[in-house]
Amino acid sequence: QVQLVESGGGLVQAGGSLRLSCAASGRTFSSYAMGWFRQAPGKEREFVAAITRSGGSTYYPDSVKGRFTISRDNAKNTVYLQMNSLKPEDTAVYYCAAVRSDYSLSTSSRYDYWGQGTQVTVSS
Repeated sequence: QVQLVESGGGLVQAGGSLRLSCAASGRTFSSYAMGWFRQAPGKEREFVAAITRSGGSTYYPDSVKGRFTISRDNAKNTVYLQMNSLKPEDTAVYYCAAVRSDYSLSTSSRYDYWGQGTQVTVSS
C-alpha cells in the first residue's frame, strides 16, 4: 500500500508560479513511477506530467510543456510539480498518482494509488 498526500495548491494570479508536492508513505517509493493529473469542474481527468521510477525520463502533454516540470526525490519519498507561467485554464484539482511500471504513464487507468487532490486556482 502507498498513501499519497498532495500539498502546495492555492490561489495565484495568471503568470505566477506554484510548486506542488506529493509525499508518499512506505519504503518502496523508488519502485513507483509517479504522475500528476488534474480535473476541472465538468471536465475529464487530464494528464499533466509523469516521471519514471529512476527519474531518468519525464513526460508532458503539449498544454504544459515548457511551463511545468516534474521531479522526484527518492530519499524524501516526494514528487514535485513546479508550475510556471500559470494560466486561468490551469485551474483544477491536481492529483498525484503512483504505478509500479514505467509504461503508458499518461494513462490514468494505469495508476494504482491516488492522492486526495489539491486545488489550484489561477485568476486572470
